[in-house]
Amino acid sequence: MGGPRESPSESRGESSARPRPTGAALVPVRVVDVPELVRALEVDRASLIEALDRSLAWFEKPSSRDYFPAAGVNHERARASVYAFRQLAGQAIDAIDLVRRIAEEFEIYASVGGGEDGSVVFTGYYTPAFAGSLTRSEEYRHPLYRRPADLVVDPETGETIGRRVGSRIVRFPTRADIERLGMLAGNELVWLRDRFEAYLVHVQGSAAIKLPDGSLYYVGYAGNNGHDYVSVARQLVEDGKLADEELSLAEVRAYFNEHAEDLDPYLRRNPRFVFFREDGSTDWPAGSLGVKVTPLRSLATDKAVFPPGGVVLAVTHTQDASGRMVRIEQVMLDQDSGGAIRTAGRADIYYGIGPAAEALAGNQYAEGRLYYLFLKPERVGEWRDGLDI
Repeated sequence: MGGPRESPSESRGESSARPRPTGAALVPVRVVDVPELVRALEVDRASLIEALDRSLAWFEKPSSRDYFPAAGVNHERARASVYAFRQLAGQAIDAIDLVRRIAEEFEIYASVGGGEDGSVVFTGYYTPAFAGSLTRSEEYRHPLYRRPADLVVDPETGETIGRRVGSRIVRFPTRADIERLGMLAGNELVWLRDRFEAYLVHVQGSAAIKLPDGSLYYVGYAGNNGHDYVSVARQLVEDGKLADEELSLAEVRAYFNEHAEDLDPYLRRNPRFVFFREDGSTDWPAGSLGVKVTPLRSLATDKAVFPPGGVVLAVTHTQDASGRMVRIEQVMLDQDSGGAIRTAGRADIYYGIGPAAEALAGNQYAEGRLYYLFLKPERVGEWRDGLDI
């Protein structure tokens, strides 16, 4: 989070098998063909309004215009749509009344997904909360690193270009080379007690670190070395170390607890390396749009495919603590992105902070449907006037 976040939950494989669509990423559907919308609006409207307000705050930033047009939607329509949905959500008597109003004002579009059936794979992510220290000790000896001064990024996109060496720019080394050469020594930001936990912060992109005095130190994403992410969990499956059907973050963690000798070799198969910064902002933890993400209300998608900041409906399944599959029908806001969240066939649900969120995110892997809600073109003007654009 706070930048192009890494893998979703480190529990499943890459999205590269699902190519980006060559045509439209969104196709129109009728409101009556999305019965899940009523059930999705029946509970916890307060957290939905909170997430809507955060998206509206992002749309107020001039930089938000740089993301549009996207998937045929311009900035004016996207912003007015979130505003209208926020107003209707605050006015409606109940879920049925709200859906009636939505049907009058909005059009619904379905993601084309990653296959012929239009399905989307939903994974989960979270914000780790681990013990750590600002100084190295025998207990705390696994560092997270600051962004190096020689890192070169594209000033417009923020994508890593490479490393400046004299007058040249060369490709930044891989994770294996960075660690083998100790090339970031002296650039440590904070130290953790567990090697795998430090790696999970790389995967999730931010963390709350509890220091020895009991205070919390927040770290956020500050860049990466420009190499593609490779799923360690997928490597374990391909090597026959774990079974695909039982794969979860908990299983990956348990495997490395039992086979400590495999930890470094497998982690170094992922060439991507992430850099961090202290994050003391009130918006922590923030998604790639720079606004605070809300558990079960913030979604990460591919911003090269979908319009950011908008209202979405996610319909999928997840596994509860007892292992039962339960249905998810949730209205969310598209507020984040991820290094492994590519194509119209992938989406990533934010689950929150700490161990409970880790368990939920680690078990999230299911296909489903993803819908976007935008005002009817002829209704944009009236709602736009309320925004005083």
